[in-house]
Amino acid sequence: MESTYKLGDQISEFISVNREEFKQKLLSEAVDVAAKINDILQTGNIDLLKNAEKLVNYVLLDEKEEMVKFANQEGVVWAEHALTLSFKLEWIQAIRRTLWQFVYHFDKAEDDIIQKEDFYILEKKINDQIDQFLNNFFLSYSTFKDELLNTQRKLVEHLSVPIIPVSPSVSVLPLIGLIDSYRMQTIEEKILVEISNQKVQALVIDLSGIADMEMDVIDQFRKVLNGVNMMGCKGIITGLRPDLVRKMVHAGISFADKAETKGTLQETLKKYLAVEAG
Repeated sequence: MESTYKLGDQISEFISVNREEFKQKLLSEAVDVAAKINDILQTGNIDLLKNAEKLVNYVLLDEKEEMVKFANQEGVVWAEHALTLSFKLEWIQAIRRTLWQFVYHFDKAEDDIIQKEDFYILEKKINDQIDQFLNNFFLSYSTFKDELLNTQRKLVEHLSVPIIPVSPSVSVLPLIGLIDSYRMQTIEEKILVEISNQKVQALVIDLSGIADMEMDVIDQFRKVLNGVNMMGCKGIITGLRPDLVRKMVHAGISFADKAETKGTLQETLKKYLAVEAG
């Protein structure tokens, strides 16, 4: 009875000797991927054939730690270059099928060297490790994508909080679109930092682009205005829309104790800039 490690080593050597046949068979098993193999190489500098051979050797030689590391690296590269997951899945399944065909060819070439018990052990080892590669690949891919999306969202949110200096002491923050709890946290961070950095004495927050706010977000906004006051800056709110005002009135909420309220941004800027000019 052969040890599965020895068999793995022998099969790996058999595939190495028949490398070209292995590659051609693999390409015939993955028709869709084969048509894109050069595009993938150019897009992400990913040599699919070389990587297939590397994965097969890790599996056959039972190099689990290296295989997991390889899977994690592959996941990051595929996510980084936005390569199609369906291609990866097709490619790995083609590798699995091709590998088993070459196990069969090896066994025939060696006069049925693989005994029944060895075959079942080998079958479990190969399939389990390829499944483990796929699991680690997808986890790595998903983690990278989530981190990338989170980074991009933070960037977009910060860009959507434009604090615009209109004089040495007055700045304007025009807000538009939907404001949820996450965005309000970003607004709070950006406002407090910029008040400190720009030495803002009066911050005009224009809400004319905000149609509605949930009650919890309104409560967060009140806390933001309180923070503005604590920073020694005067808060001025302009452009409150009727529906939002009605909602706040019925809920017994007011910004009057936290900030000055004005009708329009234009009127407010005329007043504060005229005061500075005077």
